[in-house]
Amino acid sequence: MAYLEPRIKPGYNSYLTCENNPEVNMDVGLLLLEPGQEWTCLEPDKEVSLLLLEGQVEFVWGNHQKVAQRKNPFGEEAYCLLVPRKTPVKVKALGHAELYHQATCNDRDYEPKLYTPEDIMVQKAGNKGELLGAMRRNIKTFYDYESAPFSNMVLGEVLNFPGKWSSYPPHHHPQPEVYFHRFDYPNGFGASFANGEVHVSRNNGLTVILDGFHSQASAPGYCQCYVWGIRHLDGDPWRKTRIDDPGHEWLWKPDANDHIFNPEAKT
Repeated sequence: MAYLEPRIKPGYNSYLTCENNPEVNMDVGLLLLEPGQEWTCLEPDKEVSLLLLEGQVEFVWGNHQKVAQRKNPFGEEAYCLLVPRKTPVKVKALGHAELYHQATCNDRDYEPKLYTPEDIMVQKAGNKGELLGAMRRNIKTFYDYESAPFSNMVLGEVLNFPGKWSSYPPHHHPQPEVYFHRFDYPNGFGASFANGEVHVSRNNGLTVILDGFHSQASAPGYCQCYVWGIRHLDGDPWRKTRIDDPGHEWLWKPDANDHIFNPEAKT
């Protein structure tokens, strides 16, 4: 089970559940709403995160509410809600809206948090010509162990530019991870490497990563934004853990570009 691509329908689309997929230990889903529709949840044992992919909604949680809007994941930053167990949440669609949903068990109580575009941590990785520019991407983090140690999850996005690689060089970590794929064109595609398998990644597909090496690539002409979600292991949280594939560690060396064939280089 390295890649899932279910048929998408209106309402809530389930990809994974803690109960049926204990190796990942997260609920993962896609929520599609039309104007005026509402979706509610109240989890007695699970913390819940909702990430606005596109559209306009009103988030209501506890005694708080906020209108959030995002045209798409490619030109605008996100709104992401994180709430602890026993917190009532309502999402009201003010237009067509699509949201990524992630949840897991957590017996810690904490203050809910709505992460706004101003809160997002953005790392512009690979933008200094590394590997001849082949792995230039933007890594975005909404929350992780450093900023939200009370959560059992990590959530962010990666903007994978056309024809480029991300989550590269190949690496792994013991904590399970998922990648939820979105492309700027409906027929966009890429390649998803995970757990020793390779799959064609498409719009609304989900890559499930256990503990194997993983990397992603987008086909030329198609920009990809994928949501990345990690479930901390009990007693072993993800602290930006990265174990590189020894066969490709040379790609990190400062002079790596000098050892890569470059047809544009002067001889």
